[in-house]
Amino acid sequence: MSVIRLLVLGAVRQHGRAHGYQVRNDLEYWGAHEWSHAKPGSIYHALKQMAKQGLLHAHETAPSTAGGPPRTEYEITERGTEEYFRLLRESLTSYDQKPDVLSAGLGLMVDLGRAEALALLEQRVRAIEEWRRSVTEYYTPEGGPGQLGHIGEIMDFWVHSADFGAEWTRGLIERVRGGAYTFAGEGEPFVGVLAEGEENPYATGERHPGDDR
Repeated sequence: MSVIRLLVLGAVRQHGRAHGYQVRNDLEYWGAHEWSHAKPGSIYHALKQMAKQGLLHAHETAPSTAGGPPRTEYEITERGTEEYFRLLRESLTSYDQKPDVLSAGLGLMVDLGRAEALALLEQRVRAIEEWRRSVTEYYTPEGGPGQLGHIGEIMDFWVHSADFGAEWTRGLIERVRGGAYTFAGEGEPFVGVLAEGEENPYATGERHPGDDR
């Protein structure tokens, strides 16, 4: 699945309307530039592509006060909202070894209802357990990785990663079941985006006029 699409759609949706620099700022605030491919070029490209695909609506606004060209603000469409929730649900349920997929889903899971989020996380645990069972039909970690030579270390790593992933997800399920966090329909949500002009303490570089795109 496309992590960058999920992240960009999620950021735009939280703002209502946002220009490229705002989205870039939000994703850096979330640390996404460290654990995903959410780099400036890919963010601006995703915004333009999803506008062409009808997932975002592009609003041309007045020229920036910094003297740059007119900037574009993006607003999520009905189709974009449907795609956003499809990607979000997939990120929480698919047993994907790429940590950026789950990381993106965790950052946006409160856009779902609590009951649905719990159901998706429980589905994730079942998927991990099923994967582990399918692997241990021909690879038994109890026998030690050495039984397959050094190549056995590969499967040993993945099996241990699966065990940790399942254990961690069960812990998250218990926290959510116990009332942690504010999910959709429960009250004022946690504000996970930066206000216009708010300084980003995790910004990677200086702002330039072209960043208003």
